Amino acid sequence: MYLVIVESPTKARTISKFLSNKYKIKSSYGHVRDLPESKLGIDINNNFQPEYIILSKSKPVVKELKNYAKKAEKIILASDEDREGEAIAWHILKILNNKNNQQYQRIVFHEITKQAIQNALLHPRTININLVNAQQARRILDRLVGYKLSPFLWKKVAKGLSAGRVQSVAVRLIVEREREIQSFKAQEYWSIKALFKSSNAKSSSEIFKAKLHKIDNKIIDKLFIKSQKQSDEILNNLKNAKYQIIKIEKKQIQKISPPPFITSTLQQAANYHLGFSAKQTMMIAQQLYEGIKLGKKGSTGLITYMRTDSLNLSNLFLEQAKKYIIENIGKNYYNGKKIYKTKVQKAQEAHEAIRVTDIKQTPNEVKKYLDKNQFKLYQLIWQKSLASQMTNAILNNTIIDIDAVLENHKTEKYQFRASGQTIKFDGYLRIYPETTKENLLPNLQEKEILNLEKIKKEQHFTKPPARYNDASLVKTLEKYGIGRPSTYAPIISTIEQRNYVKRDENKRLCPQEIAFIVNDLLVKHFSKIVDYKFTAKMEEDLDDIASGNKKWQPVISEFYKPFNENLQKKYKEINKKEVVPEEKTDQICEKCGAPMVVKIGRYGKFLACSNYPKCKNTKNLNNINNKEQKNNTELEKLKEKYKSEKCEKCGAPMVVKIGRYGPFLACSNYPKCKNTKNINKNTGIKCPQCGKGEIVEKRSRRGIFYACNNYPECRFALWSKPTGEKCPKCGSLLIYGKNGNIKCSNKNCDYIKKS
Repeated sequence: MYLVIVESPTKARTISKFLSNKYKIKSSYGHVRDLPESKLGIDINNNFQPEYIILSKSKPVVKELKNYAKKAEKIILASDEDREGEAIAWHILKILNNKNNQQYQRIVFHEITKQAIQNALLHPRTININLVNAQQARRILDRLVGYKLSPFLWKKVAKGLSAGRVQSVAVRLIVEREREIQSFKAQEYWSIKALFKSSNAKSSSEIFKAKLHKIDNKIIDKLFIKSQKQSDEILNNLKNAKYQIIKIEKKQIQKISPPPFITSTLQQAANYHLGFSAKQTMMIAQQLYEGIKLGKKGSTGLITYMRTDSLNLSNLFLEQAKKYIIENIGKNYYNGKKIYKTKVQKAQEAHEAIRVTDIKQTPNEVKKYLDKNQFKLYQLIWQKSLASQMTNAILNNTIIDIDAVLENHKTEKYQFRASGQTIKFDGYLRIYPETTKENLLPNLQEKEILNLEKIKKEQHFTKPPARYNDASLVKTLEKYGIGRPSTYAPIISTIEQRNYVKRDENKRLCPQEIAFIVNDLLVKHFSKIVDYKFTAKMEEDLDDIASGNKKWQPVISEFYKPFNENLQKKYKEINKKEVVPEEKTDQICEKCGAPMVVKIGRYGKFLACSNYPKCKNTKNLNNINNKEQKNNTELEKLKEKYKSEKCEKCGAPMVVKIGRYGPFLACSNYPKCKNTKNINKNTGIKCPQCGKGEIVEKRSRRGIFYACNNYPECRFALWSKPTGEKCPKCGSLLIYGKNGNIKCSNKNCDYIKKS
């Protein structure tokens, strides 16, 4: 009997269908050994020797594996092919007390298919101790930081806090982005847009839009037109202007087919297209990799291993993709194998990118065996796998420059620009979903005179940078060289669990107050721990250990000695009240009569008795909680009110969101559809100007105002709330004035009704 040990029961079930009865496949259920939770578990004075123990949950599994190992002719370790999988195999071997290296084999494979398993059995190897040491080094580094720095935070900030070597850097990124948002000052700017029509046009469908592009031959940037006054001057100068096309530029551009997924790009794409978190993406990908029951076919691995930074694709898949594209899509969608080289310097090229195991297993064929989210992710991976081997898309770009010929002797020169893009050949876009806007322009000629249909000004405001979501944070971590494929999802998950960040209404990562305090403390006093370059250098050191170019103990020693010296120094230097000063309140402790103070803990601010530790009374900050509760109640009412609202552009449901000026409706099909609508409070007062619309409450950067809901057909507006009554002198609407008085909205009428 040959004993095959994997780390997952699902993986064991899938593999068992490919092997004969002489193979016994058992699962270790993940790691069986680790550092103890109750203590550091590292002998600092003995070259950082780790003290591994069998995990309590693993003891029954270990007993079972030992029993099977005694009877086995050969032990085959088949855990995942990355550092973590290599370490699991090494720990299992240590537990089984196997000293004869000829008695065991280590096999690895990129996908769980019959051919891959049989090929792995034909090419076994021994444990790669360099990969094991790289995993050990990461584990020990993380343990040293967590178990040494966390107690420091308990003493100097609040109990229950924790610090992580890489997680703290991620928190820093999120905190710094939030401070950018907080310090951002919106700037007003205006744009001028026009609708033109060819003098030879036969229908309104030939109307096209253009934007003011140049003034006096200078390209105007976003903030060039800074005020309404400036935009009005431009519109005034353009009165009676004639418009002539001076240049038409047409050129073809290619959209290059995208490379296959690696871990980071899969997490980004799944977040962008499907709204999945990094953790959710990896969980579903694991299920697809380990095997899904496909009816009579049994359990089948649908994708290759999902923790990888390699863009390599097997020759077998390349041939599969070629055949499928030619036979099912068309010969013109394939023009040869595409080989991609990874940008990550130390990526393991022997590994593969994330792809489907069999391109013939289309999403529709396996849909009935998958749950909703499994299907979505499988479809995305299938599309990207195939698209990577398809021809480039060809787009036609057209740029039309239009001069405004002025007749009022103005010296300024104004030029508008219209641009359009059409797909000449869709190429890989036929398969893979990418946003490509087609803006059709009518057939026009240079020197042609155009009819101006409409010209208008539009007010805009610059926007602050967005908070990080899973996709943008993973992209930034990858950019800085922080973390590796196996760590991106755990980093985000950990900082959420530790309450350093929460998700806002758009599922973006919002730092909590405790995150600012801890981050500022670490940046000031433990700068290396949260330094981007230093953390990236540590990742490179771990890569060097994995490739055998460095020993792991010197890397740990070089980090630990200065870190520990600084830690001991900061214990003496830092006073808790300087880090987290207490806020005095006028509330009195009902238990001992001492004043209550505002303190901060792991979950935010709370009231505590100043007589601590003699009195341990604590209370919630009711005013904050009540305000949040009120806002949540109002939001729920709006959601209920607009639950059946549909988007007039695409038909998808509209959802309530909160913006700078309050709640608004947005299309749930974003980013494919970016339609939004204001939520305006109805006053029930009929518009006196058009007689059709009603006056509603609106918001702008200048505050609340009241306007006709029949805008833009009717532009009636007031800056004060109308009473619904009419002025006895002139018949205009009465409005609420200052000091409780009621006055006429007509500036030329002096009627005032005193309260």
